[in-house]
Amino acid sequence: MIENTLDNYAYTNSIKDANVSFKVLFAILTVIVCLVSTSPVIPLTITFLMLFLIIFLAKIPFKFYLKFLSIPFIFGFMTFIFMTVFFGISEPWFNIGIFNLAVYKDGLNLGFLVLARIMGCFSCLGFLVLTTPINEIFFLLERFRIPKIIIEIAMMMYRYIFVFLDESGKMYNSQQTRLGYSSLKNTYRSVALLASNLFIKTWSKGEQLYITMESRCYNGSIKTFEVQKSIDIENLFLLLSFEFLLLLGVYLTRGFKVI
Repeated sequence: MIENTLDNYAYTNSIKDANVSFKVLFAILTVIVCLVSTSPVIPLTITFLMLFLIIFLAKIPFKFYLKFLSIPFIFGFMTFIFMTVFFGISEPWFNIGIFNLAVYKDGLNLGFLVLARIMGCFSCLGFLVLTTPINEIFFLLERFRIPKIIIEIAMMMYRYIFVFLDESGKMYNSQQTRLGYSSLKNTYRSVALLASNLFIKTWSKGEQLYITMESRCYNGSIKTFEVQKSIDIENLFLLLSFEFLLLLGVYLTRGFKVI
């Protein structure tokens, strides 16, 4: 399951020991460049660059990464279709012929830009998530003086995402073995039972976790592990040079339109 392997790859990829601050800064700056681009060229370039880094440098399986990207692509493509049809202010490019819908050139250009930005930004975040253990990210948040209560809540939320998915997967498999999804009526009934019981199960797991933490001398504060702090001057120079080249590309492609 993707929810299980996602955390596994973060701890087992080929660049998991690389400087955490460098990876976080690289991802954040590249996301900002992706957002300020007024053409889809640079966001798409970033998307393919991150694909190369994740597949060939971090050694993340190609099929898994495509599955990982499929969710934002579906939502981005839906946004692209919606904006192409409904966000035009000029004359229609051509009429679809269904429900008086038409395709607009400005809507298509804007929709494709949004799609490219979604894929570019998500690829940057995917690079960070798939190559960096989550406890190291929490440590950096603590270094940035993020309130400790927010970090601890984020830790618990991250933990319970996997608890929630694990419990729902077990219950779903159990229902399937009992032909709970053999018909439409059984499917509705099984989904309702799964939703109602899932809340109770996760609540119970939370109580068990709290008791476990108290038995291990929990005093209201969750400790984070210290990780590598500084970035080498050479790496910082390479990073800033790379981001400068991206910004230069943003400037040179500012007038690019799909049609």
